[in-house]
Parts: sequence; C-alpha cells; structure tokens
Amino acid sequence: MQVIVISGLAGSGKSIALTVLEDSGYYCVDNLPANLLREVALYLKESGHQRAAVSIDARSRETLHLLPQQLADLRRQEMDVHLLFLEAKTDALVKRFSETRRRHPLSDDRSTLPECIQSEREMLGEIHDLANRIDTSDLSASALRTWIRDFISLNPARLTLLFQSFAFKHSIPLDSDMLFDVRCLPNPHYEPLLRPFTGKDDAVIEYLDANIDVNRMFDDIREFVDDWLPCFIRDSRNYLTVAIGCTGGRHRSVYFVERLARYFTGKTQVLVRHRELD
Repeated sequence: MQVIVISGLAGSGKSIALTVLEDSGYYCVDNLPANLLREVALYLKESGHQRAAVSIDARSRETLHLLPQQLADLRRQEMDVHLLFLEAKTDALVKRFSETRRRHPLSDDRSTLPECIQSEREMLGEIHDLANRIDTSDLSASALRTWIRDFISLNPARLTLLFQSFAFKHSIPLDSDMLFDVRCLPNPHYEPLLRPFTGKDDAVIEYLDANIDVNRMFDDIREFVDDWLPCFIRDSRNYLTVAIGCTGGRHRSVYFVERLARYFTGKTQVLVRHRELD
C-alpha cells in the first residue's frame, strides 16, 4: 500500500495537493492527528485500499511530535510511505491570508500573522527536514497541480534528482538542496533576437553552446553533482533538488537544467521544473 503524508504551512497549497491526489484515485483524509496515522493506514489497507493520502499539519500540534515514529512504524509494516512538505515565503503567505480573509490556525489575540507563520515553521521544523519539499511561493494553482502529478508518477524505489530553474529576482527556492548561480554568464536577454525565446529553444541553445565559459560552468556543475550523487543515494535520500538560478529564469538557468537533465537521465530518476516558465 502507498501512503502519501502531506504536511506544510497553512496557506501553502495543501488543499490543492490533497484534491489532486483524490482525483488520482487516492483515499484522502484531511487534518488527521499524527498519533492516528498508523491505525488509519492499517485500517485502509485491510479494507482493500491500495493508495491513501493523509494531511497532517500544525492543526494537530499536540501530537505532531509523534509523526516521525508513525512514519517509521508504517515502513516497518512494508508500506510505501512518502512525506510531502509544502512551504512558501512569509510575504506570500501573508498575501494569501489577506486575500482569502482566512484565519491562521495558530492565530490568537496576542500574535501577528507573521509571528504565527514563524511559530508554525518552528513547530514543523523536524518534519520539514524529513520530507520532499515544494516551495509554492511563486506557483500558480495550476502549476502546483502539475508538480503534484509529477510527484506521484515517480518510481518510489529510486532516488529522484530534481533540476529546477529559477530567477534570482523572484528569490531563491526554499526547497533547494544544491544551488548554483549562472548569472555571470552571457545573458541572451540582451540579444534582441533571442529575448523572446527560452533556454529550451534552439537559437538560445546554440548561442550558449558556443561560449567557452558556459561549457566550463556546465562541466563543473555536472562533475560536482555526479561526484556527490552516490553519497546521497547511500544516505537513503528519496529526493535531491538542484536549483540553477539566473536573473530572469528564462534563458541560462533553463538551458542548464535541460542540459543537466539530459546528462543524468539513465543514471537516476530525473524530474525537471522551470519555476518561472511554469
């Protein structure tokens, strides 16, 4: 039986993720106390369910500390268990709460909304470090749905090497494990004929392929990831996110992500995300 546990910050898109999973055939349970996870999963398995998704977050803060042990117990029962953590930057979350006029689950008469969000981050800190993370700060709802579908399509038995392009002007992704800055390289944005294209297009690819520094940078990043990938596999990591950033997130970073993905495909399971294009 496969069990996906969704956690993360209030307002980060957990409801969207749960809806996608339900539409994909998962039996979904929202706002489950952490101490009931093992019991519920075993019941669903005995009832004949093959896939389940459970949302556990700060709303069940009294039992949240029990979640790591509950996950370990399920794995000992030979269940295929995955923890997905959704997060976002504080200013993005404040904006979402203001737009929807929702109340934060930790709100009281003494704390501001940013203080509640910070308390929630600290409360979920241990879970955050155990999970596959998605930073939804700059994602539309449709892009998040696509990323969730990509997540559930992966082979859980293999490490997934996720390459993500992004724009530094829109901030660094929170879900990065390795981060590389390619802003020092020639920028196709300043070439009028190349500006409308992206790093996926032949004209931009040919322009960057012809540059010596671009190829040196690619070789250095490829070699670094290649050298350390076995270490992450030995550490039983399920996901490793390599983020490549440039100024606008449309040309150089996209080019590098696509080129790196081509190289590592076949060595391990590869997933590609282009934050600004998505």
